Amino acid sequence: MPTDRQNTVEALNQLHNRLLWLSSWMIHNANHIRPKRDGLKVGGHQASCASMTAIMVALYFHALRPQDKVSVKPHAGPVLHAIHYLLGNQTLDRMQRFRGLGGVQSYPSRTKDAIPVDFSTGSVGLGVAVTAFTSLVQDYLIAHGQVPEDQAGRMIALMGDAELDEGNIYECLIEGYKHDLRNCWWIVDYNRQSLDSTTADRMFRRFDDIFETCGWRVVTLKYGKLQQEAFKRPGGKVIEEWIDNCPNAEFAALTYQGGAAWRERLMADIGKDRDVNALLASFDDDALAALMTNLGGHCIETLIDAFDSIDDNRPTLFIAYTVKGYGLPLAGHKDNHSGMMNPAQMEKFRAGMGIREGDEWEPWAGLGDNLAAQLKAFVDASPLGRKESEPVAPAIPVPPLPAPDGAEQSTQAAFGRILLDLAKSGDELADRIVTTAPDVTQTTNLGAFVNQRGLFRRQELADVFQKAKIPSAQKWIQHAAGQHIELGIAENNFFIMLASLGLAAPHFGTRLIPVGTVYDPFIARGLDALNYGCYSDARFLLVGTPSGLALAAEGGAHQSINTPLIGMGQPNLTYFDPAFADELAAIMRWSFEHMQKPDGSSVYLRLSTRTIPQVARDDHGWEADALKGGYWLRKPAPNAEAAIVFSGVVAPEALEAWEQLIDDIPGLGLLNVTSPDLLHRGWSARRAARWNGDRAEPCHAQHLLSALAPDAGLITVLDGAPGALSWLGGVAGMRVSPLGNDRFGQTGDLPDLFHTYRLDANAIVDAAAELFLERCQ
Repeated sequence: MPTDRQNTVEALNQLHNRLLWLSSWMIHNANHIRPKRDGLKVGGHQASCASMTAIMVALYFHALRPQDKVSVKPHAGPVLHAIHYLLGNQTLDRMQRFRGLGGVQSYPSRTKDAIPVDFSTGSVGLGVAVTAFTSLVQDYLIAHGQVPEDQAGRMIALMGDAELDEGNIYECLIEGYKHDLRNCWWIVDYNRQSLDSTTADRMFRRFDDIFETCGWRVVTLKYGKLQQEAFKRPGGKVIEEWIDNCPNAEFAALTYQGGAAWRERLMADIGKDRDVNALLASFDDDALAALMTNLGGHCIETLIDAFDSIDDNRPTLFIAYTVKGYGLPLAGHKDNHSGMMNPAQMEKFRAGMGIREGDEWEPWAGLGDNLAAQLKAFVDASPLGRKESEPVAPAIPVPPLPAPDGAEQSTQAAFGRILLDLAKSGDELADRIVTTAPDVTQTTNLGAFVNQRGLFRRQELADVFQKAKIPSAQKWIQHAAGQHIELGIAENNFFIMLASLGLAAPHFGTRLIPVGTVYDPFIARGLDALNYGCYSDARFLLVGTPSGLALAAEGGAHQSINTPLIGMGQPNLTYFDPAFADELAAIMRWSFEHMQKPDGSSVYLRLSTRTIPQVARDDHGWEADALKGGYWLRKPAPNAEAAIVFSGVVAPEALEAWEQLIDDIPGLGLLNVTSPDLLHRGWSARRAARWNGDRAEPCHAQHLLSALAPDAGLITVLDGAPGALSWLGGVAGMRVSPLGNDRFGQTGDLPDLFHTYRLDANAIVDAAAELFLERCQ
């Protein structure tokens, strides 16, 4: 009688065949059967799916618990969808539209796919690192009483070995070591083939050292059960040593050539050994090929033994040796990454699977009724089959945020004071805020919040300087109740941490309000990870500060130029560039609410260290327009001929120029654009409405500019790329004289730099004169 274990292994092996078939057929259907209207290759990665299938079967239908979360390597996405097809979570229609509009996405996506996806993947390496940072977020929530310790899940990354070339993985390793990472598994599909080549033979010997140095357990799964049994026979040890010394490229080539090639090579190299000769003779060519490719990553028994052996929370790297394209005619070929089976090969593959023509999409095709029913029951009873949908976390109320007092303030300092006031309050929002920064906590004005709320650390750590009574502005006690997560200087880690914090609501059912600060120019250093967080629909407040030429003496490497365009161009991110403290307070309150809305997004604030005079307000009438993207700081007279349009820290220059020009240009307006992003988005939506079948409502930019004469001119100015505002001329066909910075900055004081780069009041006056001279020509 078979044991429960034998039944489990047999069921998992049957599921392996189901998933190998369905993932391969989905890709084949998209490329060879579905009509191609554009004549382009649809793509897909049959070989990459095949090398990962056994790992995913053993994980999803044996080792995975309901609280665990998995990041699937991008090219194995079809296997994930095939799993959910068997579970009833994926539809035939979407499978048939793989890589088509509305169908299964090329790579797993939280926002585009219909099945449950824990982590988006696609930009390799990021989907690996996010699991480590999500585990740190889980530790934060456990320490703050939001997740029970006994409900801690493992954060698991399924990764291709080529992803180990990505630098962000090693940045993540270092940060994880600092924070005593736990409950994290990384499983490497070690097929030793990347897109262009086989991977370097010498590298696998280094991974153990690198990961173990950072506190990880390394489990190597090189041999399957067939190989392990063969190695125990006379001559087996010699074959094992031969495999260990075989270069990756040669192993791949022999795999592709098959059993006869294996026999010829082994006989030539080690066949003079009588025991080896006899051992090889006991296998026919097909059996010999199966033996030589029975690596640990394809052996269900080896995999479940390895997964079952881990009963602690130490981070673990599984290196699972595999063959790229295992079980397919593409196995081992150097070009199989983007290759796929041709129709003749697929027909042979279908027949070998016992699937009748016309039954290709049937979940249990090729199986008898009894076996099909048993497998379906096995799948339905798995923890994955009982896993509940992601929770919906309740919104956190946002209290009024008063603007800090002060006749002269910088937006960066005002930001710090607003957070400090929140930290001192008893509001729930303050308890849910988590701050982080890539080693710039003090210089971005987060320090006061951290003084008040502390740094997060699972084990309490005293401030040595404070204990020694050495005066310091920093009183950063590290303890489990702390609300600031200290990071090193790597911006990729910073943005992936923000993404992980910003997904706490769907991942753990409890909402966090992440606030991250970074020097504005260095947003570009983590741009891929920022895009990853936005694509995943993570919600966070990103504060880029200091920004622009206003960071005068720091020089060109620290003076951001194109970040306004990044803010405008990044989906799922709303960008603001406030000038005054009261604008910032209103925008922050709006941001905390917007981040929590179902149709909301993350928010990016571009702030400055430059202290400027604050404007006097008679009322709050400006605020509604400011939150739509802009308002008239000085309203134009009816049919005014011109307006100065500015954003952010150049407000004093814009005001000074307005005062110089108002006598020469009666009725001159002064427009403060708080969000070039919102204005542009509204204008674009209006232009698109007629083609989308929607009603073309007037946009806010159109409303603002309607106060001017139809042939009016605009002088636009901001401390950044001029294109962020110059587009406003297209709203109503107005002439534009744009000012901004499109060159690398340099060191200097602010008057010199603003003069050199034409951002001062004189430059604005000159731009206005130029506008009217052109009109007269």
